[in-house]
Amino acid sequence: MINEYFDTIVIGGGPAGLTAGIYLSRAKLKTLILNEGTAGGQIILTHEIANYPGIESISGYQLANVMKNQAKSFGCTIKSNVKITAMNLTDDVKTVEINNKEVYSAPSIIISTGGRSRNLNVPGEDKFKGKGISYCATCDGDFFQDKNIIVVGGGNSALEEAVSLTKYASSVTIVHQFENFQAFEHAVEEAQNNPKISFIMESKIIEFIGDNSLEKVIIENQSTHELSEMNIDGVFIFIGYQPNTESIKDIVALNDRNEIVVNENLQTSIQGVFAAGDSIQKRYRQITTAVADGTIAALGAMEYVNNNKILNHA
Repeated sequence: MINEYFDTIVIGGGPAGLTAGIYLSRAKLKTLILNEGTAGGQIILTHEIANYPGIESISGYQLANVMKNQAKSFGCTIKSNVKITAMNLTDDVKTVEINNKEVYSAPSIIISTGGRSRNLNVPGEDKFKGKGISYCATCDGDFFQDKNIIVVGGGNSALEEAVSLTKYASSVTIVHQFENFQAFEHAVEEAQNNPKISFIMESKIIEFIGDNSLEKVIIENQSTHELSEMNIDGVFIFIGYQPNTESIKDIVALNDRNEIVVNENLQTSIQGVFAAGDSIQKRYRQITTAVADGTIAALGAMEYVNNNKILNHA
């Protein structure tokens, strides 16, 4: 039994999903956003955003809240902290079930399920998660006041968060497996110019060691394979995200990295099903690219709904 019909259902409430909700609702399409976590996605973990056009500086939580309220002001329905328990995306009229009881229907779907922090998958990592190992500087940075910490990674997130963590830590050591960073030049320069930050390049952590909490790490040089031991109070890992596509891996086409395959209009392998944000195949993952994806997917869904009015039960 269908609880309610919509023009479009957006699965995921990060920047891409919220942007889609804004565009669709403003165009007077009846829109529902379903989010398994808190609306805002990964950006709510970002301490400061200083490269969003038109806004000099804002926290990720604040930006997400503005987006959410903007979508709601246009009439978008947002349901957060729900569990998606079943989906049928292949029929002309698609259905999504939440919490094993509520079923919603729409002719078009936008998948914007985002991603999650990638693990190193080395001995001791699972044991010390939350006991010295963190994936969120905003969440846990103040726990390491006047401590010595490591940041793992060489992309924008790693270097930017390393700089942010110097507000708390006595010292920050960036451990990166390659000779060069993958971050933008300004992020590299900011980290290199910070007196609290040092670097161990062409190296990786191969083991976390401690009793009740993390006490030390074993680091392997990638060129010489020499091992070194380093006493440390905490490690922050920023090595990218894995797309949250497990629930749809047998429904829409994915590439070999489990990212959703889309065309130039961000439509997936299924008619009427679009995708946006960090879960799709693309090179760059920024808030602005997610917002652009949400816009394109919304316009595609809008056109699809308007061309298939017979499917619209709203």
